[in-house]
Amino acid sequence: MDGKTLTGKLLSDHLVSGSLEAGEECRIRVDSTLVHDMSGLLAFMGFEAMGLDRVAVSAPNLFIDHNLVAMDASSLNDQEFLQSCARRFGLAISRPGNGICHSVYYHRLGRPGTILVGADSHSATAGALGVLGIGAGGLDVAVVMSGEPFQMKAPRVLNVRLEGKLRAVSCAKDVALLLLGRLGVKGCVGRIMEYSGPGVETLTVPQRATIANMGAEMGATSSIFPADEQVRRFLCAQGREEAYRLCLADPDADYEESLTIDLSRVEPMVALPGQPDRVVPVSQAKPVEFSQIFIGSCTNGSYTDLARAALVLRGRKVHSGTAVLAACGNRQIYQMLLRDGYIGMLVDAGVRFLECACGPCMGIGQAPASGAKILRTTNRNYPGRSGTPDAEMYLCGTEVAAASAITGQLSTPARWMDVSLLEKIKEPEHYLVDDGMLLRYDKAPTGEPLCDSPNIRPMPVKEPLSREISGPVSLKLSDGVSTDDIVPPEPKILTLRPNVPELSKYLFHNLDPAFAARAAAAGSSFLVAGDGYAQGSSREHAAIGCMYLGVQAVLVRSIHRIHRANLINYGVLPLLFEQQEDWAAVDQGDQLFIESVWDQLVGDGRIRVENRSKGCSFYVRSDLTPYERELIRAGGLIPYIRSRRGNREDVER
Repeated sequence: MDGKTLTGKLLSDHLVSGSLEAGEECRIRVDSTLVHDMSGLLAFMGFEAMGLDRVAVSAPNLFIDHNLVAMDASSLNDQEFLQSCARRFGLAISRPGNGICHSVYYHRLGRPGTILVGADSHSATAGALGVLGIGAGGLDVAVVMSGEPFQMKAPRVLNVRLEGKLRAVSCAKDVALLLLGRLGVKGCVGRIMEYSGPGVETLTVPQRATIANMGAEMGATSSIFPADEQVRRFLCAQGREEAYRLCLADPDADYEESLTIDLSRVEPMVALPGQPDRVVPVSQAKPVEFSQIFIGSCTNGSYTDLARAALVLRGRKVHSGTAVLAACGNRQIYQMLLRDGYIGMLVDAGVRFLECACGPCMGIGQAPASGAKILRTTNRNYPGRSGTPDAEMYLCGTEVAAASAITGQLSTPARWMDVSLLEKIKEPEHYLVDDGMLLRYDKAPTGEPLCDSPNIRPMPVKEPLSREISGPVSLKLSDGVSTDDIVPPEPKILTLRPNVPELSKYLFHNLDPAFAARAAAAGSSFLVAGDGYAQGSSREHAAIGCMYLGVQAVLVRSIHRIHRANLINYGVLPLLFEQQEDWAAVDQGDQLFIESVWDQLVGDGRIRVENRSKGCSFYVRSDLTPYERELIRAGGLIPYIRSRRGNREDVER
């Protein structure tokens, strides 16, 4: 077979330079970008720090959707700064209350056959439309916004072949959880998940969005579905038929890896607390009572998701010991559910409605009680993700959540479902369209001055790579550390995001409150971790905070893609242990030393590390591409771009 995958076609169409051989460095042209009120701050702080003065990508988008609680003035100050960035540089901006970025993007903005680079790990949600959405750090997106190609390692393509059709009792979230249980949280690192097979035709665009969204939890670079008749119908319903373009893999596409899922055999699933891949069928899970249930998010906040939950709860009341919350993915969905009576059904049952925003999904608002057991239809359940460090979070689809809301404990939905009614819920033939909260400065930037924000401090910038690196191991961690562990998702911390010196004081706060002071006192140090380091959110502060505190290198057994890129962007070396026993032999406090760092990096990438506390040495390896080595040598992306621009301006003069 020599047919092309859909991924291969899109990457080939957008290839600027390099190779699409798996693992090789390539540069791709980007059609659209996405930042939000969390990632956008560092993106535009970096934009200014690099001396960039215009947005050149064709469809740049900014969403105010993550922190709308406004516990103090800082959030609104940040929003004013971001809105002035949109006006000055020329971005489309989705105002607070219009909805969650991923939901608004695939409903109102995405165009099949294009490439999106977003400063959010769930940018792959756009894959539901046949868009190749890739999550990245804010600095990477800042550079892409200026018109530069996106630098990446060419991924492998994993074909997920879907057969059969989901039963009424199951949903798309169950498919995603089943895949997570099979592949694990790092099973798709370096891969794009491409969906094919007759089962794909049975899934609506919102169902596909749920599955594509959850690919991020498997470590996938992206997830993509074909742009077929389902996509055409969805875009017609949105009044955007002109955006449609047929995008399919060749019938004889040659995939490097593949697996098959029979949708007809999928049953309701639940992820147990701690990791989203701790998945079991609901029917096999141990009994558990919930004090809080949340239905919604970018993963499960579609019209059909909420309508099905409403029909399960219709005429019933939520359990007296359980608080049940709900939020739609965007305002358009909320308006239609309100018009069609589903909001009323949920409110009558005792469900409390929140605004269309991320909020609880990432620890801003509705934090549960200490030690609580909670159930959510969101995408991550790492410790502390809810905003309460010791709460235990379970993940499920909306039908399981609605059934559990009635009983107050984990329940299969079959008993509470009227299948004949649920099967009548279809994707709307015509969505209500009101883009009054989507402002299009991308068509006419104003060039006005930026609003000053008292919260924003200058962007820290690292010095160029030293000839040698030395210092203590300021922190040693085990496996499965997430970015929520590095930067706790708590409002008092997340509101400090434009103030790197202050936010850095809270790094690893729930794991080791003394870390920040210890690292700062050392001045130069190393961080050591196990497998799956920095999984989860793209949270860039997890990298820049370590750089600010003097961490020179992070030595790990494995590391997630976006955080690895963020470390490099801020001049911190990501290095991989060659042997398990070497990792085990390093202790917190050990004094490490690496000499002739650059010479070792440009050699075979094998780096000798001296452990002067134990009088021995071991080897780690660097898998940096030539471009990434140049970033490290310069001290990170900001000094690298400054240097390039300076050289270019000298030539022009």
